[in-house]
Amino acid sequence: MPEPRLATGIWVSAYLARLGLANIPAYVTARGDDTAGAVLVKCAHLDGTAALHGREWDFDSDSRPWHLLVQGPEGQVDAAIARQRGFDPDLWVIEIESRDGRTLLQEPGLT
Repeated sequence: MPEPRLATGIWVSAYLARLGLANIPAYVTARGDDTAGAVLVKCAHLDGTAALHGREWDFDSDSRPWHLLVQGPEGQVDAAIARQRGFDPDLWVIEIESRDGRTLLQEPGLT
């Protein structure tokens, strides 16, 4: 039986709280649908580069793990976000500021 999913707005609030406890600055830069919107996480490395993470369905494991979608100059990552928002207006975007790329996305409870 598939694991029940949290409403996106609740997941985002919990993720931001977890980042705050780890002293990782994070902001919601685009608010999507509270119930079922997808989430992208941009990690700005504060040196002009960034990485973009998103969840994709893995049919083999019947799960939705986080994957690195785009990495490179921050402008390139921002353009990828703008394209995705053009397709999906319900999309949430969270921006993290972390020189070492720490996102906590692979920690238990966030996958």
